[in-house]
Parts: sequence; structure tokens; C-alpha cells
Amino acid sequence: MTRHTLSVLVEDKPGVLTRVASLFARRAFNINSLAVGPTEVPGISRMTVVVDAEGDLIEQVTKQLNKLINVIKIVELVSENSVQRDHILVKVRADAATRLQVTQAADLFRASVVDVSTDSLTIEATGHPEKLTALLNVLEPFGVREIVQSGTLAIGRGSRSMSDRALRAS
Repeated sequence: MTRHTLSVLVEDKPGVLTRVASLFARRAFNINSLAVGPTEVPGISRMTVVVDAEGDLIEQVTKQLNKLINVIKIVELVSENSVQRDHILVKVRADAATRLQVTQAADLFRASVVDVSTDSLTIEATGHPEKLTALLNVLEPFGVREIVQSGTLAIGRGSRSMSDRALRAS
């Protein structure tokens, strides 16, 4: 299976997320990551959907997505032509004896300490999934208490905008 990142512009209306997610479920695709938020254009949201699928299957799903009435445009973002990042918050055990080591580990990954308590630190990091996995591996010996991770966010490289092209076409 190959990992595919789809950027989907949709009308910002109730039920659109459910219809898009249901389409993937009906095709027996497991969504690895799903992030949704407003765009620079009022009334339009962007969904970033990451799935594992073979080439023909992802093409079929893309065609089915295009048939949904609230879908405006779909673009597959390949890693070479896009910027893709995940975001993570990690709560790690850190008492007075280990606090400096945990902080130094976070610094190595350009992560930030965003909360401090007497027995833990909360670390925020952004990057490729491999980087975040490596950070978690380094923090694991200290004791990871909790993890919250976002879906992948992705945008095409260069000055062209997906919404500019979509709005001109409609």
C-alpha cells in the first residue's frame, strides 16, 4: 500500500465531513489522518486526508469524491511538491532529577516545553511523522503519560494556491 495525501476543498456546510468520511468507509479505506479547517476564502474549508491505497483505488475514490455536491476540488499532494507536517503534544514524567534531560531532549528536536508541573512537562512539536516518532522514542524512557496528535496538514509548494484555481474554475 502507498500513502496518499489528498487536499480537498469543500463548502463549509453541516454534514460535509460525514459524507466525505463515509465515502472512504464504504470503500474500506482506513483514514490514517484527517484534518479540517477554514481556508482564506469564507465559506470554504480544506480537508487534508491521508490514506493508504493502491493507485487505481485512490483514483476511484477521488472520482467518487468529485461527485459529492459539496466538494469543490481535490488535489493529491506528493511529498516532493508539498510541505506536510504533523503536530503533537506529549506529557512526560519529569521530576527535579530528570527535568533538564527531558528539556534537552526536546531542544534536540526543536520542540517547545509549553507546560511545567512538579512531576511532568508538556512538550509541543511539529514535523514529519518520522521526526515525531523519533522524539517519542527518546522521551519514552522518562515515561510518556499522555499523547495528543493532530492529523497531517499539507500545502503545495510555491506561489500557486489551490483555492485560487478552484474559484476561477467555478
